[in-house]
Amino acid sequence: MKLHEHQAKELLGKFGVPGLRSAVVFSVDEAVAAFKKLAAPVAVLKAQVHAGGRGKAGGIKPVKSAEEAGEVATKLLGMKLVTHQTGPEGKIVRRLLLEEGCEVEREFYAAVTLDRVAEKPVVMVSAEGGVEIEEVARRSPEKIFREHISVPDGLQGFQVRKLINRLGIDKSAQKSFGEAMRGLVRAFLENDCSLAEINPLALVRGRGIVALDAKVDIDDRSLFRRTALAELRDAAEEDPLEAEAARWDLSYISLTGNIGCMVNGAGLAMATMDLIKLHGGEPANFLDVGGGASAEQVAAAFKLLLQHSGVRAVFINIFGGIMRCDTLANGMLAALKEVKLAWPLVIRLEGTNVDAGRKILKESGLKIIEATDMNDGARKAVAAVRN
Repeated sequence: MKLHEHQAKELLGKFGVPGLRSAVVFSVDEAVAAFKKLAAPVAVLKAQVHAGGRGKAGGIKPVKSAEEAGEVATKLLGMKLVTHQTGPEGKIVRRLLLEEGCEVEREFYAAVTLDRVAEKPVVMVSAEGGVEIEEVARRSPEKIFREHISVPDGLQGFQVRKLINRLGIDKSAQKSFGEAMRGLVRAFLENDCSLAEINPLALVRGRGIVALDAKVDIDDRSLFRRTALAELRDAAEEDPLEAEAARWDLSYISLTGNIGCMVNGAGLAMATMDLIKLHGGEPANFLDVGGGASAEQVAAAFKLLLQHSGVRAVFINIFGGIMRCDTLANGMLAALKEVKLAWPLVIRLEGTNVDAGRKILKESGLKIIEATDMNDGARKAVAAVRN
């Protein structure tokens, strides 16, 4: 689950990460009133959407008066903001963050995420703040410094000193930098985050170290015990199909292709999409119904496939282990009682109760393109779209 910038900053602030005075606004009138209350000579209005690259896309604007704040808010609220992370469909701006201006002396990058190879959280910092970390990694990987941390102990003093030395932070800012980094790590560990990022973490004249931006992602699987954080979820920022999938405990990600895929198992789903690409096609989604899905979950998954506006063929690739093939067949038939199938349907079934599953589908009267294996199924799905 992603948090908005203002939510992330509020969360980090509870752990001692300094921020600037600010206000969240949802209307033009609120923007005007917030500027007057802020009483700062200059402020910045920032579009609040779940995507990076807002500044380059015109979603961040400085303002110097209440009147200008109203004018800029009028332009930003309701606009479709298209960045390199949103794709061409963009995101509608529904809220803004008004933040006081400041004089920045230096900018840094700081983040905590999971190193899945080392199986530990890792702190990453760079003196290249304000730049996309992917660009830094590509252009100057040696400028990214890493420190693995112990989950119970957090960031240690000797590690803070190493980071300070590597970044060349002035003595006057070393204390505030250390406090901010310890707070960032604590926020990550104590809120089941998958990412806690500040870019830039700035040295501000007269203020010390300050978070000028913040991005926090919470592990969805922890939300059952993070009820206060779960309430921060902004459903308007999420793909409606992905939100519906989460309600059924399905792993679903919308893509831009035209072949809908339903598979049991993440590895098999990835292999299925690879095969579709190999044969010249484009998958419309990633959909893993899991090993133990019920007929109801299968029905919900199949309906999700057909709601994707780009789908022109469907490829069902099931290797039944825990999941039984007859369960899948019954779930599909239940879904088709509610949703009309208008596109070619390619099915590959193998595994537990495969004969029963094939019999159910055969007796259903559905027009099915049978596949002998997953490679054959991918090839036939691509051909079905082209025909």
